Amino acid sequence: MYDYLIVGAGLFGAVFAREAMKKGKKVLVIDRRPHIAGNIYTEEVDGIQVHRYGAHIFHTSDRRIWEYVQQFAEFNRYTNSPVARYQNEVYNLPFNMNTFSKMWGVFTPKEAQERIRVQIEEAGITEPKNLEEQALSLVGRDIYEKLVKGYTEKQWGKRANELPAFIIRRLPVRMTYDNNYFNDTYQGIPIGGYTQIVEKMLDGAEVRLNTDFFAEREKYEGLADKIVFTGMIDAYYDYCYGELEYRSLRFETERLEEENYQGNAVVNYTEYEIPYTRIIEHKHFEFQCQNGTKNPVTIITREYPAAWKKGDEPYYPMNDEKNNTLYQRYRERAAGEKRVIFGGRLGMYRYYDMHQVIAAALETVNQELNPDRGN
Repeated sequence: MYDYLIVGAGLFGAVFAREAMKKGKKVLVIDRRPHIAGNIYTEEVDGIQVHRYGAHIFHTSDRRIWEYVQQFAEFNRYTNSPVARYQNEVYNLPFNMNTFSKMWGVFTPKEAQERIRVQIEEAGITEPKNLEEQALSLVGRDIYEKLVKGYTEKQWGKRANELPAFIIRRLPVRMTYDNNYFNDTYQGIPIGGYTQIVEKMLDGAEVRLNTDFFAEREKYEGLADKIVFTGMIDAYYDYCYGELEYRSLRFETERLEEENYQGNAVVNYTEYEIPYTRIIEHKHFEFQCQNGTKNPVTIITREYPAAWKKGDEPYYPMNDEKNNTLYQRYRERAAGEKRVIFGGRLGMYRYYDMHQVIAAALETVNQELNPDRGN
């Protein structure tokens, strides 16, 4: 009945569906959630676009990808400038001259560089054996203790000296007073939220929500010539080589009867003793406290990292050596598939940002539908 069954109505599946339909292909998109757009799903609450699965800021230096998403929404000029709260201190992120001035009372790049150099020498680490040693060898003890250690341990669910060093091969240290977190040329958030983007991508496709592929696998496999699978690759193969590890998240969203709760879209909490990693205040993504809009309520979300177990929602892969080795076995098996294409964070077991998901989907659909043209 269909050329493609697309399992997952997130960004990868939606891009593939749109491009396939442009080539005259008939697609069926299914998703076990009650809504489209996957983890970039946004919904309006009290006039505020709420990012239901954590903050999503679109950024890229690839003009082709930027122009692609402009087809589906108008983007604002949002610049990601998170701050970090450690005890009763607030620091700018990424680590920059504002951070160093607050931390040490220095004012010039030369002074900041000297402070970092001395602390790196005091640490005396030449061959880092774990994440803690890696961080100390890159930025010294003050930045590590206040802004890296607790946040990272909460994020990964392990102590820093138990985590592999490669997780933070580098830490961004900028000797300027620029609070822009990303270095990318293009950055912004779609006015009116992300859901509209996926709606437009899926226009013309048959979409079935609240539909679990595995509940009626044989039925759905028989509906299409090929399958685009964006779920967990190990689940597709019934964990035949073992379970890949993921990290999960829990979101606690609250409506507050006040206009402005924290003054910024994202505030990271870097103390280990505070169980959440950050608080998101959604109205700041669209400048509702700066543009004259008087909204007497606000929506905040606390984000709690969580261990993942089978049946939980997986948010990002644990790309350590053990899991990457296991993934290679699944990848080799997938390479022999004639009917199944794997995509997205879970299908490709890779931490992708939104622009990378779009690029991967466009490359995949191009290889599938234009095999003679290359990438």
